[in-house]
Amino acid sequence: MTELPGDPAAPASEIATPRPGVPVWRVGKPDAFLAADVATARNAILSIAGDAEIGAHLGARSEGVRCVTHLFESKKVGYRGWTWFASLARVSRGKESTVNEVGMLPTEDSVLAPQWVPWAERVRPEDQEAAEAEAAAHAEQRHDGADHDGDDHDGADGDTADSAVGENGDSGEDSDPGHDDHEEHASI
Repeated sequence: MTELPGDPAAPASEIATPRPGVPVWRVGKPDAFLAADVATARNAILSIAGDAEIGAHLGARSEGVRCVTHLFESKKVGYRGWTWFASLARVSRGKESTVNEVGMLPTEDSVLAPQWVPWAERVRPEDQEAAEAEAAAHAEQRHDGADHDGDDHDGADGDTADSAVGENGDSGEDSDPGHDDHEEHASI
């Protein structure tokens, strides 16, 4: 990603066969001490991820003078094709790695949509059966509603009794026989 001025690009014969999701860098050789410090990089990623979510070490790339980024396969659910990264650095003549940054990076496999599958091949039989059952239930409800629309309602079937029932389920009359609202209004 970062090229130092004056560093010639590596000849094509020295470039390894590219693996999907692992970019090819042309920055030069990574710092040998930092490139070998895979344990520190993995421990840094463990601060943000579980051990089961971190896969195999994919490689180390040089980000510049005494700065290396380690890449690890991601096994985190929902992050297929992503890679964990940890950037390490050290001071000149130092023998300790310092963690600069950790996180996740998408690869080409993660940002591309899966291959398109036609609808007829995507639908499973149980999906189709559920859709047909729902359509049949909807059609039956419409059919039942059409039968009742043409009926003449003369009020004898209990519609008027329902309208006399109040919100609480009572008939609007007070349940207390000794209390009559009409008498109170008349005395006022």
